[in-house]
Amino acid sequence: MNQLDRIKEILATYEKYGWRLRRALLRPETRAELSDEGWLEHASIEVADLDALWFSRKSQQNREAWELRLVAATQYALFETFEPDEPEAVREEVRREMEARIKDKVSSLESQVPSKEEA
Repeated sequence: MNQLDRIKEILATYEKYGWRLRRALLRPETRAELSDEGWLEHASIEVADLDALWFSRKSQQNREAWELRLVAATQYALFETFEPDEPEAVREEVRREMEARIKDKVSSLESQVPSKEEA
């Protein structure tokens, strides 16, 4: 399955459960494959070292939930909830920390896969 098919599959699943796409972190090669960006609606695209999607939705007790979902064959996501009165600067700092954590996870997964020379 290619990255665009994975993105569409992830979008369909998250939308089914009330999540809204907010941002797409895309590698340049994935971005170059996009012929139709209509699926983004109001989401922004950021160039990144990996492909991941930011989703949000209302949560319990008037909180807002955010989830960062890796676009890969291996399913992986990070989740955080924010208080309604939490400043946007604090929220953004937490989201950037989550992006760093998911990048670390991808790096560790990639280092576990033997290279073609080792196989």
